[in-house]
Amino acid sequence: MQAPLFRDRKEAGQLLAAKLAAYANRPDVLVLALPRGGVPVAYEVARALKAPLDVFVVRKLGLPGHEEFAMGAVATGGVRVLNDELVRALRIPEYLIDNVVAREEQELARREQLYRGNRPPPDVRGRTVILVDDGLATGATMLAAIKALQQQQPARIVVAVPTAAPETCEELRAEVHDVICAITPQPFHAVGLWYEDFSQTTDEEVRNLLSLAGRKNVQNTTESILTKTVREGARTLTGASQDYDPLIDLVGDARFVLIGEASHGTHDFYHERAQITERLIKEKGFAAVAVEADWPDAYRVNRFVRGMSGDVYAIEALADFRRFPTWMWRNTDVVEFIEWLRAYNDELPPTATKSGFYGLDLYSLRASMEAVLSYLEKVDPDTAKQARIRYACFDHFGEDTQVYGFVTGTGLAKSCEEEVINQLVELQRQAMEYAQRDGRLAEDEFFYAEQNARLVKNAEAYYRSMFLEKVSSWNLRDRHMAETLDSLITHLDRQGGRTKIVVWAHNSHVGDARATEMGQRSELNIGQLARERYGRAAVLVGFTTYHGTVTAASDWGAPAERKFVRPALAGSYEALFHAAQIDRFLLTWRELDILAAGLGTPRLERAIGVIYRPETERLSHYFHARLGEQFDAVIHFDETRAVEPLERTAEWEAGEVPQTFPFAV
Repeated sequence: MQAPLFRDRKEAGQLLAAKLAAYANRPDVLVLALPRGGVPVAYEVARALKAPLDVFVVRKLGLPGHEEFAMGAVATGGVRVLNDELVRALRIPEYLIDNVVAREEQELARREQLYRGNRPPPDVRGRTVILVDDGLATGATMLAAIKALQQQQPARIVVAVPTAAPETCEELRAEVHDVICAITPQPFHAVGLWYEDFSQTTDEEVRNLLSLAGRKNVQNTTESILTKTVREGARTLTGASQDYDPLIDLVGDARFVLIGEASHGTHDFYHERAQITERLIKEKGFAAVAVEADWPDAYRVNRFVRGMSGDVYAIEALADFRRFPTWMWRNTDVVEFIEWLRAYNDELPPTATKSGFYGLDLYSLRASMEAVLSYLEKVDPDTAKQARIRYACFDHFGEDTQVYGFVTGTGLAKSCEEEVINQLVELQRQAMEYAQRDGRLAEDEFFYAEQNARLVKNAEAYYRSMFLEKVSSWNLRDRHMAETLDSLITHLDRQGGRTKIVVWAHNSHVGDARATEMGQRSELNIGQLARERYGRAAVLVGFTTYHGTVTAASDWGAPAERKFVRPALAGSYEALFHAAQIDRFLLTWRELDILAAGLGTPRLERAIGVIYRPETERLSHYFHARLGEQFDAVIHFDETRAVEPLERTAEWEAGEVPQTFPFAV
């Protein structure tokens, strides 16, 4: 069968690079091209392997009178090789040899200066050298290059060409460690027959490609240094109890630790976040966990963990989490943590402060209105009637809050803004009277109702802004979360002194927005607001992963699926951490200036929410960030697995078909 033609040397190099993938991202690899035709091929190989590129200039020493036959070669680095056996057999005089050598060394020097300028020849000692040409017919020039290169003591020599005569490939295998010939057509005849475009490579093209590769070499060197710095600064996570000691030390006496996640559906993030939180509660006296969840739903869990509800089991306490995405809080990892927190609180002395569980988000407009009404009906039935009239404003728009947002946000109907503000003000006016009725319990219940009334006010504004501008609605939401956090710390401080709180939310909420594309769009988040208000008393921790599985939906409101997380894109923080070749590690950099500087360079960072669309991975899930400024510490898991929902859908059980199906490669 006729072997396929390469379109040109560029395509040949790309196809050859695929066969050399085992040599990618290795610091010992150096690609050397035989100029001129080998340079365009080698450029593509070096680019794909992320390896430095240089030329290995070889001049064949032709037999006097029969220059097509080689008696030796001169090469880059002042190397001279002679076939002594051939010279003796043909009794070639020394002066003739010297004349040929002088002529070829002069041409070699000219080409060296032309291609390399003042750069010194590459040092190949102890390195893996990939010798590349555009093809091999007899292999005489490549053999001369091999003999010359061997004198410089590389650790390994690999010959790589897009096309070659089969017998030539076999002959060279006896000379080097490996030979890669992409195609070996027979009969071969000549290299140029296997290219559609085999026009001569010019000296100018060679110089341009080497210059371009040189710039990439600098980038790759910088990348290698940063990878090494990450590897040296990383704390490998082994599962031992002291794994997070450096993070606990970093927290010190901080009042707020905001712990993120790179997705809303990864077991490893939930599990490790819980492990860290347990240590903060036990060792640092943290008294509350505030999460990216709705206030009334989370407050039922709060009552359970503090022994103040009729729920017997953690799963029951999580029953109010009915809104999409239910798996975000109704999953096995959250159940395990809630059970631990309840057991921990139960073991405390009766007078000790029990750690609570609170929600920061604002999606529960209807549930929060019902909670306000339920509270008022218990403590002040007359005021409850007035509150019901105010909240009835929403009845005109049905149950769908987005309908309310669209109709009022576009001016098609009057909003309920005045009613919800008046209700919050009225409730706060009665605060002293309500809170004094039954001491601390009454104060807690009033605080719960007040937060629900505040949520209704902020949620009304949030839904109304959704159809006006994205930035406004995002900022309203995160300002609400920050406002709730401030109110919570004030409330808890009144009861037990200097309170400390752990926050659980997505990386996009807890990482400082000013260090990401969000800040460029005038978006803010709770991480930024916490730093602005509390400074170093707020510690921000992020999570990353390179690949694995995740629980996510394909669209809003769609069933939960167990999806494959694609390997991270090149140029991302996730790819950088993957290159460090440590499966699980903690990284902090407050005392490591070099690492902080390296992580302060903008790179891509991945964010998967409750929806994952790998088909539009770059557009849907990546943004630029300066991670060293975004967080105070990061925890990386190279491979992660999906969180397990309490209610498993058929789609989740089946999982996603691998991209490599049916070949499994």
